[in-house]
Amino acid sequence: MRNNIEEIPSGGIGIKLISQIADELSYTRTSEGRNCLLIVKYFQLDLIPPQPTTQFSYFKQAIHVLKSFNFRLPKQRSFPFYRTSNQPIKTIHLQLKTDLKTVAQVLWWVEQFLDYLRIPEAVLQQCKLATIEGFTNAVRHAHKNLPLETPIDLEITVFNERLEVNIWDMGEPFDLQAKLIEELPIIWNDLGFTLD
Repeated sequence: MRNNIEEIPSGGIGIKLISQIADELSYTRTSEGRNCLLIVKYFQLDLIPPQPTTQFSYFKQAIHVLKSFNFRLPKQRSFPFYRTSNQPIKTIHLQLKTDLKTVAQVLWWVEQFLDYLRIPEAVLQQCKLATIEGFTNAVRHAHKNLPLETPIDLEITVFNERLEVNIWDMGEPFDLQAKLIEELPIIWNDLGFTLD
């Protein structure tokens, strides 16, 4: 087991991996002087409409008969199987010290929250990985020269069709776009393409 941050191999794998997972990725400086990495992942719920029961089938047939006699029936309202608003379904927050030993706690926290929601398994795994990579990047890079007591804040918000992971650090900011452009040949090469 490694006890020193410096012993963990580097090479920008974290931000490269996060950029491949995220559908949207940003890194901004907040008004409080912190940095915020925002990772957004979209997904679709596999919603299976409830199967009609025998009673429901009889009811439907009765309505069909009434309609054939041209009775005025109240207009049907369609009820979605899930909310379609932009309101969050659930938000959780965790604050940790700048310590790689707490990675297991980050994983446990994400699993306890997300495993009970109806999110596709692939998205769950990607969210876990992106959150851990974002946290370890904050520890290794943003907080490299800061005391262990310096907090890193994590927040996950679930909407109907997306997850948002926010990771706040107190280190010196970096230029995300420049870093991604710098790593673009590496990413393309990993995907099997070559840049001439």
